[in-house]
Amino acid sequence: MSEIKQTRVTDAYNRLKEEILTNRMPSGFQAPEPEIAELLGMSRTPVREALIKLEAEGLVQLIPRRGARVLPVSTEDMAEIYEILTALEPEAAAALARRRPGKDELAGMEAATQEMETALETGDLEAWADADDRFHRLLLELHGNKRMLAMVSLLFDQAHRARMVTLRLREIPKNSTQVHRDILEKIAEGDDVGVAELFREHRKDAARELLDILKKFRLPRL
Repeated sequence: MSEIKQTRVTDAYNRLKEEILTNRMPSGFQAPEPEIAELLGMSRTPVREALIKLEAEGLVQLIPRRGARVLPVSTEDMAEIYEILTALEPEAAAALARRRPGKDELAGMEAATQEMETALETGDLEAWADADDRFHRLLLELHGNKRMLAMVSLLFDQAHRARMVTLRLREIPKNSTQVHRDILEKIAEGDDVGVAELFREHRKDAARELLDILKKFRLPRL
C-alpha cells in the first residue's frame, strides 16, 4: 500500500471511529459505503478499508450490498468488559507502582487528572470523559505490555461509547475524579498493594453505576 493511500485509510479510520465513539453515528446507524464516503467527503476505497478495520475491532458490521451498521453494546457486553478491566488494570497499576516512575514519566497522567478536575469545575462532561479515557490509556502505555494495551484499548472504545450515552444520567463524577488523583499518588509513592486495591474498587464501582443506569432507564443495548 502506498504511503498516500495508507494516509487516506488512516484518516478515514480515525474520522469514522470518532463518529462512532462520540455516538454521532449511534448504535444501529446503517448506510451504504458510498453514502458514508460522501458524508466524510472521501473516496470509497479508503472508507471501505477503514470499515474493514472497524469491523475487526467489533464496532461495525459489514453487510453485503447494504453497507455498514454500527453495532450496539449490550448490558451483558458491558458486564464482561468491566470484569476484564477489573482483572487487568489494577495489576498493571501495581506493576507500574513497583517501578516507581518519576514526575516526567507520570506527566501525561497528571495532565489528564488536572483536565478532569478542571472539566468538573466548568461542567464540561465531554472533556471530563475524554480526559478519563486518556488517563487509563496512558497508564497501560506506561506499563509497557503492548499486547495488553492493544486488547484493552478495544474494550476502552466500547466502554467509552456507553459512558458517552450515559454521561448525563449519572451523578457528577467528583468521587471518580478524586480516585484518579489517589491512584496517581499511590503509583508515585510505589504503593503497589494500595493502588491495586483502590483501582479494583474503582472499576467495580464504575461497573455497578453503569449497569444500574442501564437497568433503571431500560437501556439493554447502546
